[in-house]
Amino acid sequence: MHRVVVLALDGVYPFELGIPKRVFSTAAAPDGSPLYEVVTCGLTSGPVQTDADFAVHVEHGVEALETADTVVIPPFVCDPAEDRRWLPAPLAEALTRLRPGTRLVSICTASYVLAEAGLLDGRPAATHWNEAERFRRRFPGVRLDPDVLFVDDGDLLTAAGAASGIDLCLHLVRRDHGSAVANRTARLCVVPPWREGGQAQFIERPVPEPLDTSTAATRQWALEHLDRPLTLSDLARHARMSVRTFSRRFRDEVGLTPGQWLTRQRVEHARRLLETTDLPVDRVAAESGFGTAASLRQHMAATLGVPPSAYRQTFRAEAPAVTRR
Repeated sequence: MHRVVVLALDGVYPFELGIPKRVFSTAAAPDGSPLYEVVTCGLTSGPVQTDADFAVHVEHGVEALETADTVVIPPFVCDPAEDRRWLPAPLAEALTRLRPGTRLVSICTASYVLAEAGLLDGRPAATHWNEAERFRRRFPGVRLDPDVLFVDDGDLLTAAGAASGIDLCLHLVRRDHGSAVANRTARLCVVPPWREGGQAQFIERPVPEPLDTSTAATRQWALEHLDRPLTLSDLARHARMSVRTFSRRFRDEVGLTPGQWLTRQRVEHARRLLETTDLPVDRVAAESGFGTAASLRQHMAATLGVPPSAYRQTFRAEAPAVTRR
């Protein structure tokens, strides 16, 4: 039986700590026999403080890592600015206990542990989108993808954050035992077997808005007229500049071309309408300036990784009504 060892470190997040046990212990062969054994360990046996107001007691110490086929490291409280805290000496020593070929999995910011240990150098990885820029600065040699829910690079797998740990564990079940087992596992856990799109749809993308600049008034005017088919000439004319001068100043002040900025603003407006209104998709497209539903779908898929209908289903303002008997 494949043995999964979950390494609980002080400050561990309880939700992510419980994901591997819930998913892998649910996976079963067609005859009902379990496919995984899940063991939780700490650097020592005994109490492990969580980031909540309680501790958990683990029966196994670090020696359990020596028996693992897969090791999962959930995230834990750590100040990313204090890099050395991600890989203190006891944790670094613990990782040397892994047998060759052991599969390593990180959830959320536990990717810092793998990166600090040098295990992700030159390899693709994921982490929580809110940590992407800090992670890139700290580990420029890691090929970070901030838009995906998880990355599978063979013996090293990294999940973006929180619920994406479920996505990754289900992916491992699918990789190990096929879609039928993974789909049944997902149904028993009451989660989708596969989520459409990636992490991009969850990322907050504030568009740069410097104030008191020569293009500020035109940007405000454009925001008030996003439903119009605005052209670069329209924007330059409003700013009373030549197209060339306006384009240069706009990029200097905003860091984007006028076209890039306008597209981002249209996508953000469409997101708000999809989240907060019941307008049909073609009306959302018109209100946000994309003109047609096909154009809106194209731009949302390119920017967020999902079409408007899927985005609305995920982020609609009101949850489905609950039937009470």
